[in-house]
Amino acid sequence: MALEVRFADSAVVEEGDTIIPYARALDGRGDSVATTVYWAALDTLIVQVLDSTTGATLGKRPGSGRLQARVGSLRSNPVSLTVRAQADTIFAPDAVRGTVTASISADSLSDSLKVQLQDRTSGATPVNLAGQPVTFQITYPSGGSGFTLIPQGSVLSGAGGIAAVRVRLVDRTLPDSVVVTATAVRANGQPVPGSPVTFVVEYLP
Repeated sequence: MALEVRFADSAVVEEGDTIIPYARALDGRGDSVATTVYWAALDTLIVQVLDSTTGATLGKRPGSGRLQARVGSLRSNPVSLTVRAQADTIFAPDAVRGTVTASISADSLSDSLKVQLQDRTSGATPVNLAGQPVTFQITYPSGGSGFTLIPQGSVLSGAGGIAAVRVRLVDRTLPDSVVVTATAVRANGQPVPGSPVTFVVEYLP
């Protein structure tokens, strides 16, 4: 008998979220055997198995953790997964209000509207988090009429944990303002504390 173990997708889980590995027992011909597979964590500071029969595993803290499957006395090779740091805060490192003079062209760009994501619980020093999605949205005027975001939609944080967009004036009667919100959500669906961050950009003729 042998054990086949793997993850259905990437072997990455966010701190505070769960992941479920896959395992099955195989006979000498490589066919599945109907038996219960049990899971255990080998690095209990990093990961915790919540259900030994399903393998549901909690990411406790950032790092690399190993799991092992078992059927009777037969044990699999350890499988590794990465626990990614969870954002504990989102905030604006710069001003949240700005002014743009659009006297020359009706197609004017604002300065960058920046937010920063950090993990502040994994160590003594805050850790800037790259690769975290942030959704920017125009909340005023209704429907974003007359303005557009560059880029639009979800933006991944880059170096320093910074995600940023700019506002482009397309066609509005000036003076006018645009309100933009930035929201980040954890893997478990909960908003990152500090969300939403609200920006106001005033356009002057």
